[in-house]
Amino acid sequence: MTTVERSVLGAGVDRVDGPVKASGAAPYSTDVSYPDLVHAALVRSTVAAGRIVAIDASRAEAVPGVLATVTHENALRVERTETGMWKQPPAPLQRDDVVHHGQYVAMVVAETFERATEAARLVEVTYEAAEPVIRLDDPRGPILENAYGTDETRGDTAAALAEAEVVLDARYTTPDETNNPMGLFATVAAWDEDRLTVHDATQWPDSARAALAGAFGVPEDNVRVLAPYVGGGFGAGLRVWPHVVLAAMAARMLERPVRLVLTRPQMFTGIGHRPATVQRIRLGARRDGTLTAIEHESLQPSAVDDDNIVEAVTAVSAVGYACPNVTTRDRVRRLNVPVPTSMRGPGDAQGHFALESALDELSYELGMDPLELRLQNYADEHPGLRLPWSSKALRRCFEVGAERFGWWRRDPRPGATRSGDTLIGYGLAGVTFFWFQQPCRARITIDHEGRAFVRAAATDIGTGTYTVMTQLAADRLGLRLDQVRTGLGDTELPAAPMQGGSGMTASLGSAVHDAAANLIDAFLDLVADDVASPLRGLRAADVVPADGRLHRRDDAGSGESYRDMLERHDRTDLTADGEAAPAKPEELGLAPAGPFAARFAEVHVDADLGRISVARLVSVVDAGRILNKKTARSQIIGGTVGGIGMALLEETVTDPGTGRIVNATLADYLIPVNADIPDLDVVFVGGPDRFNPVGVKGVGEIGLVGVAPAIANAVFHATGRRIRDLPITLDRLL
Repeated sequence: MTTVERSVLGAGVDRVDGPVKASGAAPYSTDVSYPDLVHAALVRSTVAAGRIVAIDASRAEAVPGVLATVTHENALRVERTETGMWKQPPAPLQRDDVVHHGQYVAMVVAETFERATEAARLVEVTYEAAEPVIRLDDPRGPILENAYGTDETRGDTAAALAEAEVVLDARYTTPDETNNPMGLFATVAAWDEDRLTVHDATQWPDSARAALAGAFGVPEDNVRVLAPYVGGGFGAGLRVWPHVVLAAMAARMLERPVRLVLTRPQMFTGIGHRPATVQRIRLGARRDGTLTAIEHESLQPSAVDDDNIVEAVTAVSAVGYACPNVTTRDRVRRLNVPVPTSMRGPGDAQGHFALESALDELSYELGMDPLELRLQNYADEHPGLRLPWSSKALRRCFEVGAERFGWWRRDPRPGATRSGDTLIGYGLAGVTFFWFQQPCRARITIDHEGRAFVRAAATDIGTGTYTVMTQLAADRLGLRLDQVRTGLGDTELPAAPMQGGSGMTASLGSAVHDAAANLIDAFLDLVADDVASPLRGLRAADVVPADGRLHRRDDAGSGESYRDMLERHDRTDLTADGEAAPAKPEELGLAPAGPFAARFAEVHVDADLGRISVARLVSVVDAGRILNKKTARSQIIGGTVGGIGMALLEETVTDPGTGRIVNATLADYLIPVNADIPDLDVVFVGGPDRFNPVGVKGVGEIGLVGVAPAIANAVFHATGRRIRDLPITLDRLL
């Protein structure tokens, strides 16, 4: 371990992109401008199903400054594409049918934003409406069974349930939720003959480039997507949404750059949402608490004409605890609703609510402490692969959390603890989050002044990627933090995967690790035959990077700086690329582990009014090696706030008759504010993971997962009322 490593890697340093963001200098897509830039505004459908009979744009086109009205009758023909992990949403303005309320049915382009917005309101659309299928329990909606192969069967679950000494059978529901990042999604598109440049709020620039190239029939090399700064995403930026295609379409039709900024209501219908779930769990156990069977089924919605990945809601039940007989089943019903998408902790957030609530119910049925039940069924190895985990400190999470929270001092009887008119409850939940890592590339250059420049096409949506990659490169190259800068969010840089699935740090970090090693090799190759170099003939294993130089491992005083090596060989810089792909479990003899966590919650409930407040929340997380304590803790805190919202407040409400979202503003869609959030205690435990060379696991999403069941279990302990439907609102509690 070098001096640089102790001072840079893992330290809670400030975000390197903080100053440009705080000063307003960070170029978000809404800030980009071009000469002759024009503005687009969208017209959305007011029915959820049917057909467009007529569109009258005469009043809109009479507004001064309006340049064009684009509808399905005159739009460019574009192709729906399949990139990355899924098909992109259906191409916009290509047909006359309507499949959800809020679908884009026209676009107005004008010289100014105000004129475009005014004119869009004047477009008159006549529909032949049909009766929509909105509700998840509506049998008219077709069901897709195991559409993406996420179901799992192990052992004989039916027989084990029949023989179990205790069986719990319960139904849980979670609602639609909307991602609602702070920044409005915006796209600026400009064509130069057949070359397209797009500035977008995407979490996956390379996928956006491929999708746009396919949509417009141009080579991928002719498309450049830039997203150096994104104002949040929570998964909403993973797909190429219709407004992105429409901005590029308008720019091509008018031969002028176009800016299109979504409104907040359009963010509710145009960039996805977390899908609702109805879940049934059956647990079989012996009287001593040993689990013998888990059966977990879920039903979730999908749009009529979309092929979004089915969220593996039930997957946690196959791996979370040691159980010989497990059946998981995820089904999808097609509805006339906007396209769902991933939202922070997709699938796992909903699935953990059901599983961890059910385990709590089982513990009371058995007369057993909820923590003891989880520890008794602890999975020391991956239950499906039967391989040791690449890392797992969940037991330590439970132990440390219980100690910090004071779990063992609680009165276990529901409703027994109160202070005056306030009922007090304590609840917990375990979290086994999924593993995700993708192939990735990176490039590092060291210039003649000994400064490093790290580059990749990945984005940073506020997670701290700029900062931790700067730290990692500084560590691997033996540089100070101020000697390294990082460039992200440009498809002209080495290809990188999506900023999602809590996999970016492992994916890009492994590529940066490889690029740094290759760059050190390149410097050693440069001086391999240099009689003036003390590093002549050495290999990477023979040297240590520190203090801006390479020195002999057996003699710290014998070495030279990057600057000296470049200067002596008349080089202005030296560059190396790196790439990394996840190993296969059988190659390493390890089951790849995502992060683990234990959540402990204390709630206070007004005995008369049913008002719930979260008084304490302790999160103990195993996230492998922590590259930056400050940004990692910030991610857990932010996720925990989202988890409190999931538990108590958030619900996207759709009118079952019309399909219209009735609370599509931040005034009506409730999210936690400062007064809702107590002091949050965050602790990291565990050590480096063995499945990637950096030893990291994700922290971007696990902060949210498990909060809702911990709070729900605490509400039961406080009141004796078991709430199985989120959010836990006053009407449900009273």
